Amino acid sequence: MKNNAEKKFNEIHFTILLFLAILFLVPIFLVIINSFKSRLYISTDPFAFPRGDMFVGMENYLNGLKTSGFLQSFLRSLFVTVVSVFLIIVCTSMTAWFIVREKSRLSKWLYYLFVFSMIVPFQMVMYTMTYVVNQINFDNVVGIVFVYLGFGAGLAVFMFTGFVKSIPMEIEEAATIDGCNPLQTYFMVVFPMLKPTAITVAILNAMWIWNDYLLPYLILGTKNKTVPVAIQLAMQGAYGATDYGGFMAMLVLAIIPIIIFYISSQKYIIKGVVAGAVKG
Repeated sequence: MKNNAEKKFNEIHFTILLFLAILFLVPIFLVIINSFKSRLYISTDPFAFPRGDMFVGMENYLNGLKTSGFLQSFLRSLFVTVVSVFLIIVCTSMTAWFIVREKSRLSKWLYYLFVFSMIVPFQMVMYTMTYVVNQINFDNVVGIVFVYLGFGAGLAVFMFTGFVKSIPMEIEEAATIDGCNPLQTYFMVVFPMLKPTAITVAILNAMWIWNDYLLPYLILGTKNKTVPVAIQLAMQGAYGATDYGGFMAMLVLAIIPIIIFYISSQKYIIKGVVAGAVKG
């Protein structure tokens, strides 16, 4: 009787998860099929599979690449994402290690400050932030990297702190006895053990930074466009007319890198999240 009830529960659970998976995948599927349609049919028949007069092949992709300057924006987004994620992982993991091992009033308040930053809405600080960034000349491709470091530090420190608490202090003491200084202990002993959480933090921040529209638009404007900004600006025609075909094609090209990165690293996500939830 118990086995039957458990089996029925698992079937219901699977059905719900399957429905949610389809619900999330349908918009992506619609974007892909509409990227091969003529712009006239996208508005009139968005759910139809491209065939006959609807199908335009790679025309939307070629037009989108030509109109949006996608390659330059892609390289700019790639630089901002990779450098930002690298700085977030290195700086926040070291900060978390300091907070856990120092155990002083300063480290405690520092931890609370990072946690508090997680609950502050971006819209609350964006105008002040934009003004400060302009004043200190951080309104460029290099400067925005440090802005992302600030906004991504809260969650990253929170996750790394939970994992560092699970690392036995004896391992670090053994490294010190062997002659390692604090930096050597961190990079040669502690950081390799943070790999699951580091990959999780990298995935979450890479997805956020790559897809972010508002922050690059506020800081970089239309001069140094990232992929989301370039797509949005290039696809807008005169009098509000939008090239939906090119728009859909550029969206497909924009999501391919982040999907590949996610699929190749997804096995570390659950492990890293669980490890970051360890209580000390």
